Amino acid sequence: MTTIGKFFRTTAIKLSLIYLAVFAGFAVFLVVYLNTNTSALLTRQLNETINAEIKGLAEQYGQRGLLGLVTLVERRSRQPGANLYLLVNNSGNVLAGNIALFENVDSEPREIRYRMIEEGSVAADHTAVVRVFELRGGYKILVGRDVGERKALQEIVRQTFIIAGGMLVVLGLISWVFVSSRVLKRIDAVSSTTQSIISGNLSRRLQVTGSGDEFDRLAVSLNAMLGRIAELMH
Repeated sequence: MTTIGKFFRTTAIKLSLIYLAVFAGFAVFLVVYLNTNTSALLTRQLNETINAEIKGLAEQYGQRGLLGLVTLVERRSRQPGANLYLLVNNSGNVLAGNIALFENVDSEPREIRYRMIEEGSVAADHTAVVRVFELRGGYKILVGRDVGERKALQEIVRQTFIIAGGMLVVLGLISWVFVSSRVLKRIDAVSSTTQSIISGNLSRRLQVTGSGDEFDRLAVSLNAMLGRIAELMH
């Protein structure tokens, strides 16, 4: 049998392969679990923020009327960031906001494709989570937030865990090869010594490295047994 064949038939290698398989499975599970929960957490926080902002705008409409609401929406629409606003009347005419095109939206938060006003006639290639709320007088207000930042964060988290998992697997393989080869060398040394003893050289003894590991303990016990056997034979 070749050295490679003996290497892969050892118990140490089999146990190491099982360990690597379990570790790899756990790493994959961890990446999927964290990515899924991060996405759910961000989505929940986003929906809560949109609902809170709609509630605040509805209160401002009740206190300041339509003109005050238009002024507030226009001011917020001009602020930098991923927030989206659109205020329309009962005829669908735009009164304020920063969205030029969007899909039909119901009262529940959902993802849509949209286009900003300053983008002119380009295709609606952005994605956002939005919600539409109907005010008194037939007015409707849309509040949303672009999900580009959320997707970018999810991608960063995913890539981070993939890279970290890959590095851990590589380091595990390196450690596995080092430890397994060391174990195999010790086993080969024991096998060589025992073959010499079987051939009649009862003066041979197993090597004791002084590390105090299980191989040293086994060698000490076997050496004591060999010494006793030699005495009895003498």
